[in-house]
Amino acid sequence: MNRSFKETLSLYWTLQKAAFRAETGYRFNFVLLVCMGIVYQGSGIAFIWVVLSRFDSIGSWTFSDVAFLYALRLLAHAVWIVPFNQLTSLDTTVREGRFDIYLLRPLNPLIQVITGRVRMNILGDVITGVTLFCFALSAADVDWTVTKALYLVLAVLGGAAAEGAVVLLVSALSFRFLQTWSAHMLTDNVFLLFGSYPLHIFGTATAWLLTWTVPVAFVAYVPASVLLDRTGDLPVPAVLAWAAPAIGFLWLYAAYRIWGRQMRHYQSTGS
Repeated sequence: MNRSFKETLSLYWTLQKAAFRAETGYRFNFVLLVCMGIVYQGSGIAFIWVVLSRFDSIGSWTFSDVAFLYALRLLAHAVWIVPFNQLTSLDTTVREGRFDIYLLRPLNPLIQVITGRVRMNILGDVITGVTLFCFALSAADVDWTVTKALYLVLAVLGGAAAEGAVVLLVSALSFRFLQTWSAHMLTDNVFLLFGSYPLHIFGTATAWLLTWTVPVAFVAYVPASVLLDRTGDLPVPAVLAWAAPAIGFLWLYAAYRIWGRQMRHYQSTGS
């Protein structure tokens, strides 16, 4: 049964609201998980502040520059994790045979996966990301223009698409290998540890790998370099750096196509 994009979006929103209401019914758990998300994400910038309180810069990037990069990465992370947080638990759904239900319903299985439940700690990610980004905007030395303001909006969306694409690809492995928790943890740590710093400090080989093999650079490092007028440090030409948001969306489109193909390998536990 084919549905228009408007109908699908309406169903997605309805299911997400229902999942959110179900989780907020347990108030103590809700507050605790939100606080955990804030502490987890806030600890990263706290570590950077401690390091830069001892040194003037990291790879010629000052604290305000790195804070801007970190905030941009965290904001993009928050944008993708709100709708797609359930992808990391797809392997459990597949192992338990509950994916059968999604195949029987007249709705895109991916929409059903991502609206099955809402992890409350993601609100901590959102709160920390927005708060830190507001601070970084005021502290960073950015020569704002209309073009840069528009690029910022697209960069956040494109960065969310790039990170979400990798998570979607990892989740697609669930249909073949059934257990992908360790792969999701590795992916999350790579984006957190490497995506929060200017990549050129890790060396040419690592910067190239995290640009062309895994799109970590396109989440925040490349967009932040464009906005801070630091494109000379990048492993890509300045022209391509301005196209970073489009590259993120291309990654997401490719990941969605691969996810759909991998879904054909799903074998029901009842078959």
